[in-house]
Amino acid sequence: MRRFMEHKAGAVYNENGECEFTVWAPSAKKVELIFKDSKDPVLLEQQEKGYWSIVLDQINPEILYKYRLDGEKELPDPASRYQPEGVHQWSQAINQHSYSWNDDAWKGRSMEELIIYELHVGTFTKAGTFKGIQDKLDHLLELGINAIEIMPISAFPGGRNWGYDGVYPYAVQESYGSSEALKELIDTCHAKGIAVILDAVYNHMGPEGNYLAEYGPYFTEKYKTPWGKAINFDDAFSDPVRNFFLGSAIMWLKEYHFDGLRLDAIHEIIDRGAKHILKELSERVDLLEEESGRKYVLIAESDLNDTRIIDNYSHGGYGLEAQWVDDFHHSLHTLLTGENDGYYKDYGNLNQMAKSFRQAFVYDGIYSKFRKRTIGNNPRELPSYKFVGCIQNHDQVGNRMLGDRLTKLVSLEKLKLAAGVLLTSPLVPMLFMGEEFAEDQPFQYFVSHGDPDLVKAVQEGRKREFEYFNHKQGEFPDPQSEETFNRSKLHWNFREEAHKEVIFRFYKELISLRKKGVFSNFREKEIHTEVMEDKKLLSVSAGNLSIYFNFGLENQAFTIPNEKAKIILASADKEWSGPADFSSNSDIYKILNIPPESLIICES
Repeated sequence: MRRFMEHKAGAVYNENGECEFTVWAPSAKKVELIFKDSKDPVLLEQQEKGYWSIVLDQINPEILYKYRLDGEKELPDPASRYQPEGVHQWSQAINQHSYSWNDDAWKGRSMEELIIYELHVGTFTKAGTFKGIQDKLDHLLELGINAIEIMPISAFPGGRNWGYDGVYPYAVQESYGSSEALKELIDTCHAKGIAVILDAVYNHMGPEGNYLAEYGPYFTEKYKTPWGKAINFDDAFSDPVRNFFLGSAIMWLKEYHFDGLRLDAIHEIIDRGAKHILKELSERVDLLEEESGRKYVLIAESDLNDTRIIDNYSHGGYGLEAQWVDDFHHSLHTLLTGENDGYYKDYGNLNQMAKSFRQAFVYDGIYSKFRKRTIGNNPRELPSYKFVGCIQNHDQVGNRMLGDRLTKLVSLEKLKLAAGVLLTSPLVPMLFMGEEFAEDQPFQYFVSHGDPDLVKAVQEGRKREFEYFNHKQGEFPDPQSEETFNRSKLHWNFREEAHKEVIFRFYKELISLRKKGVFSNFREKEIHTEVMEDKKLLSVSAGNLSIYFNFGLENQAFTIPNEKAKIILASADKEWSGPADFSSNSDIYKILNIPPESLIICES
């Protein structure tokens, strides 16, 4: 079996208990390893391509260390596995062999079976820790979730952050718990049949505590991203940079047993080399699958609508397993809310919703008014499990000025309608934490930077972003305030509120039907859609399954085929706190009355 040759990064223990320290510093004339509890530095040996390393025995797995470059700069390890005192302080060695795993029988899950639940460690529970997630796994099992997607956990400044300001791509955020606590969470998830996907950020590094440029040309002037200089994936000295980030990705899968990675904003991973970094990552994960006998998934966030990302190698693709689909969210959101600002101006009609239900992409080589250019290519030859759809996620909620969830924007009936569109669709569904019980607490943008100038820049930047809305929506939430963070935590008393309990039961029922294969026709057969824009009525059918979505405010009568049909679920039924009674009308013949803001699932 072919293997990739790669340099190690950071402090890595072998099975004999020896620890190898490796760092890339191509311009340095001397690199020393210094320990917090010792005055005696250790001189590293220079290797090829700018690497420095040393193998030591009798190294305490919790020892604190830094590197000293040319006798002057004392810096944390860029490949630190843990920063117990914060991003500016000493790095801590972690013995990756110390945890005793119990998941040998676990083989992972394939994309087509996933029902994903996105969560943020700090706000998912009151504790805001890995242990807090572990305590809520039975809730997720009751709901029917079989995969969780954890927002970024790489070490970031302070104790609260969305995670996209991470600066140590090998290190676990200390305020969430230890590396052992993370492994225990994943081990427990696997024992319960839940896959765990990590949101990984390889398109930029956060601004505070980012010492990469002190070591070498990790960034390039060739390209700019929304966050500044691009990571150097194709310029001079890019081989070790690629190795550094590829090593991070493989580490999370191999050492921590994550089942996959969600790759943040891959359209800002700029690589014009002969082999794109994403394809190289996909190939390395393929080899890891061969070695481990497990399935792994790579899921891209991309606004390009480019099938090359998820297509097979033989078609010139990068071979990733799936990608997020903004078109699905935007089509549904605009229909439900009527919002048409910003990128929402490209959406708002039922034909787009029907198209996204059938093939994921709305913009498949057509003109975008918002972007003022043609977007996307045709995805119809790709299976539906290559696409992840949602009705809420951290971006679409948290990047609203007030972080208001869909619960605050639409009626209870529309919440059920939205859930129905998502969970019956052929796309892989993803829920955002709290969505399943109509959480009404916001999810807002929060940071805890230590640099006052940076704090001010973030505050002013967010205000400018939402300047138009300030007079309409109320007071702007301060990202640096701890209250903004606390306000974003889930409230777990949903069973005390009738409408929240109903939503939870409704999600649970839809997920149960999906897992039983009731909606499998939408994946296996050709989907037919009928749109009545004037009535705000959409019907979708495949084989013997039909679903009728009424987005309007009036009852609509729909003529169905002559053969008898049976109602499987009606969201407006009294069982789900709706205004109608379908209990004596489970069999219908020609005319189906669809209450406003509801859906009806029928089988003939």
